[in-house]
Amino acid sequence: MPTSSKSKKEAKRLAAERRAELLAQLKDLGDKAYTDLNAGQFPQFTFPSRSVSNIVYDSKLKQYILGKTNVKRSSGNIKHIRPFTQLLWLAFFADKLVHQGKTSTLRDVYYSSQAYNMEFVDQAESDEIITDLEAVLSRAREQLKIYPEERSAIFGDLTIEYTVPGYEGNRLNLSSHPDGYLIGPSLSTAEFVDTSAEMIIAVEKGGIFTRFVEEKVHKRYKAILIDTAGQPPRSTRYMLRRLNKELNLPVYIMSDGDVYGEHIAMVIISGSANAAHLRDLTVPTAKWVGVWASDVVRYKLPTDPMTEADIKRAQELKKDPRYTGGVWQRELDIFLKIKRKSELEAFSKYGLTFIVDNYLKEKMQEAKSL
Repeated sequence: MPTSSKSKKEAKRLAAERRAELLAQLKDLGDKAYTDLNAGQFPQFTFPSRSVSNIVYDSKLKQYILGKTNVKRSSGNIKHIRPFTQLLWLAFFADKLVHQGKTSTLRDVYYSSQAYNMEFVDQAESDEIITDLEAVLSRAREQLKIYPEERSAIFGDLTIEYTVPGYEGNRLNLSSHPDGYLIGPSLSTAEFVDTSAEMIIAVEKGGIFTRFVEEKVHKRYKAILIDTAGQPPRSTRYMLRRLNKELNLPVYIMSDGDVYGEHIAMVIISGSANAAHLRDLTVPTAKWVGVWASDVVRYKLPTDPMTEADIKRAQELKKDPRYTGGVWQRELDIFLKIKRKSELEAFSKYGLTFIVDNYLKEKMQEAKSL
């Protein structure tokens, strides 16, 4: 699936436009503060509320979004001065990152604030203000060059071309390292040049990801493999969406046979309430292919008893509108009936390659009818 030089130029043009739009947004925030001060007014920010009462489920988008309620941070309110100042400083810091083509981790932001005498009680407070800025701009923190520490991995026949400063034009095929490549800032922003893949298989566990690489699942199924490292970081969810949208590749998700594995799949497909202010982190057409509760029974897998917390979580998910009908409710009902859970690695009961030779083959056939 080669990319023409014309389409590559178009991709670069669009990337440059998005960068310019972001910088213009950040500049407008600063300009408005100066304009208000010059007019003798207290500067303020208005943005969508992220309170639970303002998070609503959109059945058309099939994800949670923010409602119409807004909140205001005004420098004229003594209770707001601290978060207002923190938010304005963070916009300034993000502007520097984007202008300089540098990245920062969430932890870096917290420590960098101290160089500017900007006070945060702890990183949790810093992270909260970063999310506020996302809501103000309607942009993910990754677009602001701010990333979490955790990373997942990718492997398969996909040639990328880096766009980060100093590495522009460098190409890499993601099947060239048997451990896979970390999905970091440079990889998640790279251009897709060429691939023979026909699908994406996302797996929750690093051990199963390694098994799939060893058993050449990427060749047998013409697949790009992604280790989500449990609940996938947002950069990984963004990568999954890009692969799905830009390369038109279907996404299949494999997770542990428990309610948390089912929820990992749902977050990839429909997003999370915590990211209701963002729209570019979901893959609505992705399919959860297992491990289902019914698979635990059908394959007679080794199990552990569900804890009270597991049962409570299953009951909560049954009330979540994202889990209405279909495989989602059915499998939750079975979990609650058998009160047992299992893991992807449990298939090793039948041999190390059973999960690839038998289970994966059967589930991919079954996925065609989902």
